[in-house]
Amino acid sequence: MKLRFVLPFLAAAGIVMCQPQSDPAATAVWEPVPPIINPGAPPSDAIVLFDGTDLSEWTGDWNVENGAVTVVAGAGSLTTKRRFGDVQLHIEWRTPSVVEGEGQDRGNSGVFLMELYEVQVLDSYENETYVNGQAGAIYKQHIPLVNPTRPPGVWQSYDIIFMAPRFSADGNVELPATFTVLLNGVLIQNHVTVLGTTVNVGEPVYETHAAKEPIMLQDHSNPVSYRNIWVRELS
Repeated sequence: MKLRFVLPFLAAAGIVMCQPQSDPAATAVWEPVPPIINPGAPPSDAIVLFDGTDLSEWTGDWNVENGAVTVVAGAGSLTTKRRFGDVQLHIEWRTPSVVEGEGQDRGNSGVFLMELYEVQVLDSYENETYVNGQAGAIYKQHIPLVNPTRPPGVWQSYDIIFMAPRFSADGNVELPATFTVLLNGVLIQNHVTVLGTTVNVGEPVYETHAAKEPIMLQDHSNPVSYRNIWVRELS
């Protein structure tokens, strides 16, 4: 069929064909201009939550020593004083070099976005447990794509992109939360959808909450350490 007959047919069907353009400037966009930042470690637009010296950005009573903060069993979780929504979060963690316990009792902690959505921290180096509870799992919801964990006592890193859920005025979920996670520079969660709060028992269900909430590090009674924690707000 010749083009002169095809075009009227497509127009009648509501299909618009892009016409060839001779000027490349017609599709060039000049603004808004992205802000310039220094891509250091951390980036210049990041909020440093822990630089190894003190817990001024946190609420809680853990042990700060040698540039790291370590869980004090029974002291309760550590939570940020600031509240966050959509973020890029960098955090480094280390499970104890002396291995005690097995499965979920070995180097267990967790990074909770908005205090509700957990990226599991666990010694998953040659340690068998349920796979949606190993290191890098979105706890009880999403299994990591691979297991790139390092041996006990060796520092590891998470780079997390978290998009917070959106709720309507009546409390319904308009847009669920999502996670993208890199463990030691390896993609392990690829823009997965969060099904609700990451509970240990039962099915996940969303609970209506504010647009911004604290970040929490879990006290699971194991002496897991953290360092170099920074966050970039994405919205």
